[in-house]
Parts: sequence; C-alpha cells; structure tokens
Amino acid sequence: MGRSGEGARWLRAGAGAKGKPPRGGAAQRFGLSVFFLLIPAVLLLQRRQAGPAPGWLFRADLFLPEVNPDIRDDMPDDLSPSAQIDYDRLLGGLLIEGFDERSCRSRYQFARYHRNAARVPSPYLIERLRRQEALQKKCGPGTKSYNNAVKQLMSTQSINGTSDCNYLFLIIHAGMGNRMLEITSAFLYALLTGRVLLVDRYKQIANTFCEPFPGTSWLIPSDFPLSYSEFTERSPESYGNMLQENVIRGNTYRSLASARPPYVYLHLDGDYAFHDKLFYCEDDQQFLQGVPWLIMRTDMYFVPSLFLIPSFQDELSKLFPEKDTVFHHLGRYLLHPTNDIWYSATTYYRAYLAKADKVVGIQIRIFEKKGILQRNGPFPHVLEQILSCVQGEKLLPQIGVTDGAAAGNNRTIAVLATSLSSWYSDQIRERYSEHRTVDGTTVKVYQPSHEEYQKKKNRKHNMKALAEIYLLSMSDVLITSGFSTFGYVAQGLAGLTPWIMYRPENHVVPEPPCGRAMSIEPCFHQAPYFDCKAKRDADLGKVVPYVRHCEDVSWGLKIVNETRL
Repeated sequence: MGRSGEGARWLRAGAGAKGKPPRGGAAQRFGLSVFFLLIPAVLLLQRRQAGPAPGWLFRADLFLPEVNPDIRDDMPDDLSPSAQIDYDRLLGGLLIEGFDERSCRSRYQFARYHRNAARVPSPYLIERLRRQEALQKKCGPGTKSYNNAVKQLMSTQSINGTSDCNYLFLIIHAGMGNRMLEITSAFLYALLTGRVLLVDRYKQIANTFCEPFPGTSWLIPSDFPLSYSEFTERSPESYGNMLQENVIRGNTYRSLASARPPYVYLHLDGDYAFHDKLFYCEDDQQFLQGVPWLIMRTDMYFVPSLFLIPSFQDELSKLFPEKDTVFHHLGRYLLHPTNDIWYSATTYYRAYLAKADKVVGIQIRIFEKKGILQRNGPFPHVLEQILSCVQGEKLLPQIGVTDGAAAGNNRTIAVLATSLSSWYSDQIRERYSEHRTVDGTTVKVYQPSHEEYQKKKNRKHNMKALAEIYLLSMSDVLITSGFSTFGYVAQGLAGLTPWIMYRPENHVVPEPPCGRAMSIEPCFHQAPYFDCKAKRDADLGKVVPYVRHCEDVSWGLKIVNETRL
C-alpha cells in the first residue's frame, strides 16, 4: 500500500492547508467530500502499482483523531526515497542497489525510521552475502541446476559425489515472531554450509516479506515434488529416525564413506527427540554436508548452538566480530515487509510517534492459560509489573500526587504498547491523563490493535503482527515480555538492549519486575544439553564465554558479546 500524491494533497487541504480539490463536476466533489467525512482518509492512500490491498491493517478509528498533516518526518508524499535525507539506506553494505524501490519500499527506507546507532557489519559478512546472492541466482528455481537437483531429489539412488548446488528448504509455520527467527537461523546455516535457502511458498511469506535475493526467488516452486507438509518427528526420512534405526550405513553410522540419501528431513521443532538434536554435533554436520537436499522444520532460533559446533566457530567469528549481532544484521538483510505492511507501520509512526521526544515501546505478552485457550487479562499484577518496571527504571516519569507539575517542561514521551488485550494500555493511558507527572513531561499512550487471541493461520492477523513488530523496533527504549519471540525480533531489528519483564508466577509481581538484557540477541528456548565430544549431558551455557543461559529462560541459550560482559 502506498500513497497517492493527488489524494494526499487534497487530504492536507481538507485538514486546513491551503489548496484546492482536483477539478470535476459538483456532484463528484460532493460525493467525494461526503466520502472523506465518513471514511478515515488514510484508507484512501493506496498506490495503483502496489497491487490490490488487503484492507487497512489497523483499526481506522485509532488513526484519525490526532493526525497532524505536519507530521511527515520530511518524507515525500509518495513515500519515495530522497537523496537529501541523511541515513544509511544500504545498512552499512548489507543491502545492494538495484532492486525496484517501489515494489518493496521497506528495503531502502528501513534506516529512515530507526534513530538508534546501528552496529556495523563486518566486511567479511558483506562479502559472504554477495557470494550467497550469486549462489542463490545460479542455483535458484528455474535454473538448469535446480531442475537437475529436483530430478536427483526423486532418485532412489544414494548420492556418492558432491554438487555445486545443494539446498536447504525451510518449512514455515508457527507465529510471526517464530517465523522470523526460524528463517534467520536457517539462512545462517545455509550461509555456513554453502546451501541455497528456499522457503515454503504456502505460508503467506510472499504476502508478508519481499524477495531478499536479487534476480531470483527464495520461494519453493509450486511443482516441488515432495509432500513435505506430511513430515513429522516420526517420519522415516527424518535424520533422528535414520540414526535411531541405523539406516545410515558405513564404517560407523555417520561415516564420511557412507553413501548419502538424496534428501534428509531435519525435525528441529520444540518437540524434537535426542537423536534429532544430534544435528548440532560435529560428526553429524560432516555427514549432512554431502546430502544434496535438507528439508528443515523448526520453530526456534537455534543460532547459539551453531556457535558451539567446532567447524563453524572460525567462520562465525569472522562473520560476526561482535557476536551478539547475528539477528540484528541477518534480520535486517533478509526480512523486508511488503508495501501494505510497511505503509501501515510507517504511517502510524508518522501520525503518532514521530514528533515525540522519546518513544518507549512496551511489548506485553501474557502466558496465562485456561484449558487450551490463551488468557490475556485483565491481570492487575501484570499492570503493576509494567508500571513498576518503567517507573523504577526511570523509563517513564513518576505520576505526581497532586496536579502540580514542573514548570517549563514541554517534553513529550510516546508510549507504544503492543498486546492482544487493550486493557493494559487503557489503564496506563488513564493514569497518565488523570494526573500530571512529577517533572511535567507529557506521556501519551498508543496501541495500534488488540486481537484478543493469537491467530497464527490468519493472514490479516499476521500482517498486523509484523507491522507492530516493526513499529516496536522504531522505539528509542524497549521493554519486552520474557519468553516472547515477538519482543526478541523487535529488539534485534532495532539493535536495542531491552529491559525484560520476567514471567510472574502465581499472579505475583517478580522482584525485581524487570532487568536489562545481556545482549540484543534472541534466546534459543529448546537448546540441547548434550556434549557431543564427551557424549554426555552437560551445561552448554558454560562451554564458551559468548554463549550463556538466557535471562528469561534459565535452560535456554543466547549469544552475548565478550567485550560487553
């Protein structure tokens, strides 16, 4: 979704700017005037070249009341980039020129909306991304190499040689935050192992993300011959089952002399078993290196365990000298929301957040359940935890006991709240609107949507979720809910070290209510605890100094930067 220049000029005229409506008959002008009065103007701002729009992503009545035509953060009306604006549109070299800007505006506009100082990618990472792009183009769908690889895929013969084009196909599922983490994890693994990354075309990926690679597609073709949706942890094609049933033969069960099957299914979901987890062992990686096709299902950010595989460690150190920047760099390289989603996020930002002196993002995720249904409140102890965190850490000012306020303070803080429930933001808004703050700062609270329940398979719900993730990433300060992948993604895209609100137990506010994260990296929730070399269980959070246990998930693993410890 884009902005019509003609309609935008008329919108400003209707809002008080000098100007005239476009020429036309009286009946046409009257009809359009009535339309403008009845329907929020933002619903009209669509560009024809963007294609059919799915409908406005956020509730229109949240958009209109305070829209100021002057809130434009110097962006041209048609949202096209401007050479005069001082920002790094190529993200330090992660991106390259040459993409059609109108087809995916977020790719080159992302940096415009992120005021935080981004970490600088290493020259070696940039070099490897260019090599990966060349590989994706050489071996991608429609090429002779891909067609030959698909024929090999259906062969009943074992593979003894090597190929110039090996593939990692990611089966997409789970919620939006998990999807972004699993895509990034799979891409890093493809980068490390010289594989082409392809993703499931049937899980709304084309509707939510632009193509990341020039001159090719990362979507698996519709005529892909495998019925991959049927793969489960019990499938005989899974690597774990092959190991358990001694299907893989050779001098040892993972011998390099052993013939490879044409493809292997990697079940790396949260319910994976012991033999599936051997994927993270050195010997198993050496065997898998010779398999032409790897079909992966995961719902996790498994990057920390890649840092524990000896053959990957030197390469990872060169790619990421600042080790806690993996998702920050790869997420910004890969994940560009489509125009409809980007337009929703940036228009909301410009309407409500751009003029604030500071934007405080609060991501609220409730993990209460009643039966199989998620309960999102209202829970007074969660509200108390939020207020205790933001005021105790001086992220928001204290509310005054009286109506008096410090004189001469024109500072404004915009609070962007994301939650399935509107009750928490309503309560925070009410408290700050009824009482002045002790230092005179004005606090305004906004929440783009509240869906009440997560709907993983709903297209519009996922588009709203992605727009809100990017809105959160535009914050200056970020407070997230522990254990939530939604918050992990926002902090990684922003490059912000968040304050994490710990999960309460028995409806009691934790003490302390929140704490500063060790790094901007996401947590690997279901990390293995098997020491491959010692062949016994071990504490993998103590193997290397830069892989630690997570603040919010004691059994999980996350990457930290050694220089920041």
